[in-house]
Amino acid sequence: MKISATFTLLSIFILPLCSTPAFSQSTSKSKIEEAYRQFEKDPALKNGTVSLTVLNANTGEPIFQQNQQVGLATASTMKIITAATAFDILGKDFKFKTNLYYTGSIQAGGVLHGDIIIEGSGDPTLGSNRYPESQEEQLLNKWIYTIQSAGIKEIQGRIIGDDSRYGGYQVPGGWIWSDIGNYYGAGVSSLNWRENAVGVVFNPNSTIGKPATIEKLTADLSYLKIVNEVSTGKNGSGDNVYAYSGPYASNIYIRGTYGLDLKKTIEISVPDPAYDVAFQLSKALSHVGIKTAEPPSNGKAIASTNIAKQLLDTHESPDLANIIYWFNQKSINLYGEALVKAIAYQTAQKTETNEGTSLIQKYWENKLQISSSELNNQDGSGLSPQNRVTTAAMAKIMQYAQSQSWFPEFYKSLPEYNNMKMKSGTINGALGYTGIHQNSSGEKFTFALLINNYSGSSSAMRKRMFTLLDVLK
Repeated sequence: MKISATFTLLSIFILPLCSTPAFSQSTSKSKIEEAYRQFEKDPALKNGTVSLTVLNANTGEPIFQQNQQVGLATASTMKIITAATAFDILGKDFKFKTNLYYTGSIQAGGVLHGDIIIEGSGDPTLGSNRYPESQEEQLLNKWIYTIQSAGIKEIQGRIIGDDSRYGGYQVPGGWIWSDIGNYYGAGVSSLNWRENAVGVVFNPNSTIGKPATIEKLTADLSYLKIVNEVSTGKNGSGDNVYAYSGPYASNIYIRGTYGLDLKKTIEISVPDPAYDVAFQLSKALSHVGIKTAEPPSNGKAIASTNIAKQLLDTHESPDLANIIYWFNQKSINLYGEALVKAIAYQTAQKTETNEGTSLIQKYWENKLQISSSELNNQDGSGLSPQNRVTTAAMAKIMQYAQSQSWFPEFYKSLPEYNNMKMKSGTINGALGYTGIHQNSSGEKFTFALLINNYSGSSSAMRKRMFTLLDVLK
């Protein structure tokens, strides 16, 4: 009787505890399934495609999957894959280095018979105002002090922005013309500067349809011709301004409308960042009395990679964890492209974007058996409309991330939407969210939701997506 009573008593307490996870997962699955079925009935999805993968974050087991093997445009949710790859390959403490050199010799009276060279290694934060130690004014002052300390008072040469490591300034293949002239479509080189962008401050006309004049730029681009064709839009019309240029362009065309009541600095891309940093340093040196005999130049001015150089200074970027924080928080496309190239260069001495994306595909194929058709990435940021990735692959990589030593930094980088930690993505006709969430019952999920070719406004569709994801709370 005692044995039987003991067994019965233990059964009361043990059996429900053992069955809780299975019951919980079953309950979650039915709730998600019901919410998904309601969601897919939305008329805005009549001609669209929806894919959702939800995994048990503790076990990796699928809780719900629909169209999980269909490759879809990712928009900025691609950044999750780039960030995880960079953390795993480069390490969270990885830093870019930018070297300041001089060539030739310093003669009597402090005359440098040679050039000053700023040699980049791909740092996307150089000159960025997001980091105190990397801000434009801070760096220029540091370099001026270093040059002065070397005894240089005159330069019988020029300032060269050396962007030769990656073959100059490029944009990934597949990016569209209406994007690359704007800050979010800025290209990448081994010498990026001020996030390869500049701000334009407009002064709208009091009459709708009349020209909105440019009041100022946030940096001196007097070496470029800016053609302003922007007109004033009505109150509430917002920012419909687009810049048109490309790598090494000498003209920038700015078109569209700027709302009468808008108070916003418009960010456009700079066509040659390596030249721009050389120009800004040359100008700053001139202000302190150090003249250069020749005009500034980019890396094309360097005839030989074997030229003798004397090191003046090495600037280190913030560590990778800090870079990825802003990469995901503010969805900075440039950072993604810089990381793809860094991965390619550090692992295989490759420099092309397509070589980097191919290496990322092979990495996850070896690591998690994700095939290249599941992870068909054309860039590192998600700006290319040609990206095609499955939610199964995306959720699987998110699942992998949480078991790695760098996960706390990765998790911190995720923005918060709808009271959930997840990365968003928005591009024409595509919306997405991918993240990790623990609900009030203690259940933990990794998930990816992608929608392509929906109709109606993006804001309305986001609200519907949040309602669907609310079932995970």
